[in-house]
Amino acid sequence: MWRIGSCRDSEMANQLVTMMRETWRRRLKRAEQLSAVDTTSRTLVAFYAALLRAQGGVYDQLTAAGSWQPSGDLESDLSALRPQLAKILSAVATAGSDSLAIEARRLLTRESVELDDTLLRFWRKPADDLFFAKAIVQPYAQRLAEWGIAPVGRELGRASNRCPFCCGAPQLSVLCGASDSALEGGARALQCATCLMTWPFRRALCPQCGEEDERKLGYFTTPAFDHLRLEMCETCKHYLKGIDLTRLGLAVPLVDEVAGAPLDAWATEHGFVKIELNLVGL
Repeated sequence: MWRIGSCRDSEMANQLVTMMRETWRRRLKRAEQLSAVDTTSRTLVAFYAALLRAQGGVYDQLTAAGSWQPSGDLESDLSALRPQLAKILSAVATAGSDSLAIEARRLLTRESVELDDTLLRFWRKPADDLFFAKAIVQPYAQRLAEWGIAPVGRELGRASNRCPFCCGAPQLSVLCGASDSALEGGARALQCATCLMTWPFRRALCPQCGEEDERKLGYFTTPAFDHLRLEMCETCKHYLKGIDLTRLGLAVPLVDEVAGAPLDAWATEHGFVKIELNLVGL
């Protein structure tokens, strides 16, 4: 993983900032492409595209050259993050479901202290039902990860099935070729639901309970989503979705995971619980 804080050369650091910004652009571009396809997930992906556009705007402001250096302590960094919150809320007020739009408009008219408290509660002890906090924190947390600035005040224990940077839960898994340098020779990685970084993870191992008996680890695929699969554990009855980049290299894991919403419906119908809900609530 690139960490700009480790770059000695300022020109290289600027290049890396640009590259990371393109990551948000790539997510948005993929979401716009998929939302133009007539599928059952089209509305969800269109909403996610609007949210990604707003998140990318927040990220760009947080990474503007010479504007700000985060401390890693969200409470101390709120003064820089607070002016960007309206971008997220306005996007949801316009493109979100009725319930989310109503809540977004309410928050836009409230004193900032209410949203501050929600952000800090999520930061200290994440919960995937805190939609607005998660949507707002993700660009900030990714910036910390890219710069190697350790998060402060996260009341979470370290474990191999949690993000080595921020201790967040995995949102999804990514399957790549064994030679992929990003996985340091491994074929599977997990992507964090908070800071969005990835880390290598054993293929035959449940990311929730640690079950390693392959007879209790199941997979479900469908021709409708050839590059996606459900990765399920019969022991703890949890699952997440895997994005197979060897089948579709153009896929963008966070976006394609949302587009695979029918797989979540199948998993729920069969008694499985997702390790971490995505930003569209699935």
